[in-house]
Amino acid sequence: MRMSPDSLTPGSVRSAAVLNEQIRALWIRAGGSLTPQERAEYELLVVQWAAAVRDEMVEAA
Repeated sequence: MRMSPDSLTPGSVRSAAVLNEQIRALWIRAGGSLTPQERAEYELLVVQWAAAVRDEMVEAA
């Protein structure tokens, strides 16, 4: 089941590790070549991953 970019809630709390796994799974499902919809999903996941990494670093400090 693929997530649409609309199903990714900007305020949802997911760890960087979970988001990283979702990014990896997307690339595996896509076979290394993303459709425009998958590219939009990928971009949202990367933005959320970066925010999660930043938040985890702040919490650790």
